[in-house]
Amino acid sequence: MTGAATRRSMTTQQRRAIVVLSMAAVAAILLVVTAVAGGYRINLTPSEPLGLWRIIPLHRPAAVDDLLFICPPETAAMRAARARGYFRSGSCPGGVAPLIKTVIAVVGQRVEIGVSVSVDARKVPSSDLALRDGKGRPLTPFPSGIVPQEHVFLHSAFPGSYDSRYFGPVPTSGILGLAQEVFTYVP
Repeated sequence: MTGAATRRSMTTQQRRAIVVLSMAAVAAILLVVTAVAGGYRINLTPSEPLGLWRIIPLHRPAAVDDLLFICPPETAAMRAARARGYFRSGSCPGGVAPLIKTVIAVVGQRVEIGVSVSVDARKVPSSDLALRDGKGRPLTPFPSGIVPQEHVFLHSAFPGSYDSRYFGPVPTSGILGLAQEVFTYVP
């Protein structure tokens, strides 16, 4: 094979490789866009099982025991949590990923925060407070109080969860919908 023929052969192989890789990239982008538009999200946090989840529209007010996808509000506490690495990057305001948390109290319910959390004088299971995060930094519990209008109080049974125990009730305007497991794994 001559030098020119070898160069043409390599150029043809390179073109084929570029076409195949470009098609694969376009297919991957289309898959991701379709999944996000269809309400699918991947959870990589230990607060709930790892894996594929779907956001189901919520056509009623949030209720106790609802497992929700919710965008945290853009507050100083949330910006500090983001700076500490508690939130992953995502599509919510402030550039954070939606949280997956369970509603444990709604408007008008009294939340007491001490060694653990109580709602209307009933202790919430797996709600003990941590004094420090996983890196030894101090955590400050949110003060006790009544859940205000258009807010919910969130919780996760995962011991290291950063939830309303620390940042308080969040606005219902951030609710994206119910969280439905599609394909998950509990390590």
